Amino acid sequence: MGGYKNLLVYRLSVTIYDLTTIFCNRWIDRKSRTHDQMIQAARSGKQNIAEASKELSTSSDMILTSVARSSYTELAEDYEDFLRQRNLPIWSKYDPRVLRIRSFRESIDIPTNLTYLSNWTNLDFKSPENLANLMLSLCYKQGYILDQFIRAKQEKFVKVGGFRENLFKKRREYKKTNLTN
Repeated sequence: MGGYKNLLVYRLSVTIYDLTTIFCNRWIDRKSRTHDQMIQAARSGKQNIAEASKELSTSSDMILTSVARSSYTELAEDYEDFLRQRNLPIWSKYDPRVLRIRSFRESIDIPTNLTYLSNWTNLDFKSPENLANLMLSLCYKQGYILDQFIRAKQEKFVKVGGFRENLFKKRREYKKTNLTN
C-alpha cells in the first residue's frame, strides 16, 4: 500500500466503513432508508478522502475533504439518534471506554483493524450500546483528524499556493528562460 492508503485519516475511514456496515446489518432494518444512508455516509467519507488525495486542484481537494468531514458529522448524528431512540446512554467524552477508544491507533500493516480494535478496546461488539458508542467515538475522532487535515491543507495553500498558481509560475519561468534566448 502506498500514498493515501497510508494516511491515518484513510485507514480510520476504512475501519468506520467496515464497522458501520456490520452495525447496520446487525441493528438497523435492512429495508430502511437509515440503513442505506448510514452505510452511504461511511462509504462517502472514505471515497472522498481517497478521491481528494488524487486531486491536483487544491480547491477540489479541499472541497472533497470537507465533504468527507460532513459525511462523518451526518454519521455521528445517526449513531446518536440510534442510542437516544433506544434509551441507551451516550457515553461522555470522559468515560474511560471513550478515552480508550480515542487513544486507539490505526495500523497500516494489516488490511483491516476490526479484530485488533475489538481485542484492544475490550468491548463486546454484540452489544448495540457498545458498538454505537464506539462508532460515535470513532466518528468524532475522524472529524477531529479531518479538521486538522483541512487546516494543514489551508496553511500549505497559503504558503506555497495552489496547483494552477504553481503551474502558471513554472510556465512563466519556462517562457522567460527559453523564449528570451
